[in-house]
Amino acid sequence: MRLFSRISQKNALYAVISLMLILALAVVGCSSGGNTSGGEDQLSGTIKIDGSSTVAPISEAVAEEFMAANPGIQVTVGTSGTGGGFKKFTVGEIDISDASRHIKDEEKEAAEKNGIEYIEIPIAYDGISIVVNHNNDWAKSMTVEELNKIWAPDSKVTTWKDVRADWPDEKLVLYGPGTDSGTFDYFTDAINGEEGASRTDYTASEDDNVLVQGVAGDKGSLGYFGYAYYVENTSKIKSLGIDGGNGVVEPTDSTIKDGTYKPLARQIFIYVNKKALERPEVKEFLKFFFTEGKALVAEVGYAPLNDAEYEKHLKLLE
Repeated sequence: MRLFSRISQKNALYAVISLMLILALAVVGCSSGGNTSGGEDQLSGTIKIDGSSTVAPISEAVAEEFMAANPGIQVTVGTSGTGGGFKKFTVGEIDISDASRHIKDEEKEAAEKNGIEYIEIPIAYDGISIVVNHNNDWAKSMTVEELNKIWAPDSKVTTWKDVRADWPDEKLVLYGPGTDSGTFDYFTDAINGEEGASRTDYTASEDDNVLVQGVAGDKGSLGYFGYAYYVENTSKIKSLGIDGGNGVVEPTDSTIKDGTYKPLARQIFIYVNKKALERPEVKEFLKFFFTEGKALVAEVGYAPLNDAEYEKHLKLLE
């Protein structure tokens, strides 16, 4: 009996030790998961992004999915406008700048002065959408000349009838991006022939959601902003077709991507600080952006680039 008792005690001891080993292995296994770099230690750190509110929906969607796969990394996305983003980027305050236009010469000079080297990377196609209130039952399209008539610096247009004689004598209330916005720069150049040339008596904001709310709340309103914000709010606002000289073209994924939505189709970009690329979390984020992130571009309302272009971006990272 004493022999059986000792054997039982010994077996019980082995069982306890085995259980402790299993628990220890489980803890180690849990702590090594949750990253996209395949078996390496979990990445950590903070990635700072700011700039265009047009590009922000893409960066936000990619950041959300990336952080879910990499819980040790925090990605922040601001929307201070393309110009506002470049102000921070060119002094080294952020790692990535979202931009709905190319960097300007004075911004290049600021970056050079502060020792900031960067890479410009196109990420998608956008079509600046001209939108009206959902209850507007008279306007279906506009010509570039009519847009210029409305938005020119010396414009005298105050009603819809001033734009087209058979439209109602309804007050025209305007909404558009602020002067720090790359969309403002692109639109004024394309429509008014000079970057920054615009009437000033309109409600301006670098936050496109504010512009959506303004147009949605006033029957006589008209505004312009990135295509994704129109797609997200089709129950509140309507887009107008634009006649750039070859007939009326509606903004769609295909007309934006093939450039027939003239002259308001364009590429949008991110600018990456080369020094930030030395950090593994930034490099992994960008790899994720150009692989899993491709599908998110279309999900948030923009036209993706061709796969070959994203492949080229991946090679750039190397």
